[in-house]
Amino acid sequence: MCLAIPGKIVKINDSHAQVDFGEGVLREVNITLVETRVGDYVLVHAGYAIQVLDEKEALETLNLWNEILRSETENG
Repeated sequence: MCLAIPGKIVKINDSHAQVDFGEGVLREVNITLVETRVGDYVLVHAGYAIQVLDEKEALETLNLWNEILRSETENG
């Protein structure tokens, strides 16, 4: 199973971007596969941005991830 997580680009440096995944989680991501700019949301898999998302779709997906994580910690 493959997972891709949405995040927001906060800084771009050549072929890499600093992506904010929420709650203080920042990671360097390769952006050579997509055309993007600061402020865009991207779908990230294995360290690569594989798709640009609109903000509404990205935020809905992040909310679902947060619900799953909360459920796991409450039932875990």
